[in-house]
Amino acid sequence: MARLSIGVLGLTELFVSTAVHVLFGFYIFSTAVASDLSQVLTDCLRPNVFGLGAKEMEEQRTTKEQVAVLEGSPPPIVLVHGIFGFGKGRLGGLSYFAGAEKKDDRVLVPDLGSLTSIHDRARELFYYLKGGQVDYGEEHSRTFGHSQFGKFYEQGHYPSWNEQHPIHFVGHSAGVQVVRVLQQMLADKAFTGYDTSEDWVMSITSLSGALNGTTRTYYDGMQPECGRSMKPICLLQLCRLGVIVYDWLDIAWFKNYYNFGFDHFQMGWRKTGITGLVDLLLGNTGPFASGDWILPDLTLQGSLELNSRLCTFPNTFYFSYATKRTRRIFGLTVPSSILGIHPLLFVRVFQMCQWHFPTNASPPYKGYRDEDWADNDGALNTISMTHPRLPIEHPSLLVVDDSKCHPLQPGIWYYKIIEADHIFFISVLTSVMLDKRAAEQFEPYKMPRMVGNKISLSGG
Repeated sequence: MARLSIGVLGLTELFVSTAVHVLFGFYIFSTAVASDLSQVLTDCLRPNVFGLGAKEMEEQRTTKEQVAVLEGSPPPIVLVHGIFGFGKGRLGGLSYFAGAEKKDDRVLVPDLGSLTSIHDRARELFYYLKGGQVDYGEEHSRTFGHSQFGKFYEQGHYPSWNEQHPIHFVGHSAGVQVVRVLQQMLADKAFTGYDTSEDWVMSITSLSGALNGTTRTYYDGMQPECGRSMKPICLLQLCRLGVIVYDWLDIAWFKNYYNFGFDHFQMGWRKTGITGLVDLLLGNTGPFASGDWILPDLTLQGSLELNSRLCTFPNTFYFSYATKRTRRIFGLTVPSSILGIHPLLFVRVFQMCQWHFPTNASPPYKGYRDEDWADNDGALNTISMTHPRLPIEHPSLLVVDDSKCHPLQPGIWYYKIIEADHIFFISVLTSVMLDKRAAEQFEPYKMPRMVGNKISLSGG
């Protein structure tokens, strides 16, 4: 009877989570469509409004104009989105970073695969900036069963990028791990034909960054025993089925509007046919079968494996802003508010407070304690967002008084803990960060101010 009750509760939770996520996704998509339709109605005389060719020409022209602005100016700021995110040009006129790219010509917001692995997204980010055809790497592509080459960028968004012209990177959620992997690839000279180094990166700022993984992945459906495979019935399985059908249908208009990023797996019906769709749905082929997608990289085990290959470099400045929506009451960790938490995250905030690693599974690392991972923002655990700490702890400093941090030193993760949830934080903070800033400044909530090649902390 007890087992039956637990099963019913589990299915109820799955139904509620699915409904909330589907409704939120529909809200975002319909908002984007409504915004585009409004633009069409106010600009109805514009020729070839729906022509994809015209849109591509416009994007190329805009890219060339932006490159002209960036050449010779202070270093650009590249904002990297997280899971299910999108860059400039997707979802109509919507902006993942609250319109930051519209407030300053030096701000770049690349559109990377929203569900592709950290490795694949890092490779895409490099070619987005330098130009050329995305090369995922021969060995990696062969191991995970996808094409070695992807999208071709006729014009890079910052082709002069090098050690003399470094970049400020800002990553939200999983986006910061993409930047860290990219910096490691630059240090390892992993891009054929380019003499790269870690000093191509001037600074990395993490906004609610998934620096050490999250226990939410287990609630969504990843197996806590291994951190690589999914449970048979879970939210991620439903997501997997939806993504496969979406990519298999391969409807150009929809994929131009929003793309999960799996084009290099060639899952479309023209390539795979009906039998290929069956194989994909059964989990025999594709990114979910090979494990080359983002969720395995966000489990505690996956993040530990990823971090074991990543360094904090001595000439780069590092900043991190961890968020939480929890507090301690009578020795228990509970959500800190009801109205202040996004509806998409409230259930997960409560669940993550109560997380206990299964007793029949080996802990993800030596010294693991459930209570360390209780504070969270509904998507990530606060302990994960401060600085890289697994498998080894990187140099870090909790910032309490900004004045005591000067002069800032590279090679150290300066971090703050802020009361906010995962979604509200990025929406508000990105607006604040660029609102009262001159063209050469970057100043959110006493976040790093970037003036040319100098960096300091100052009040917002």
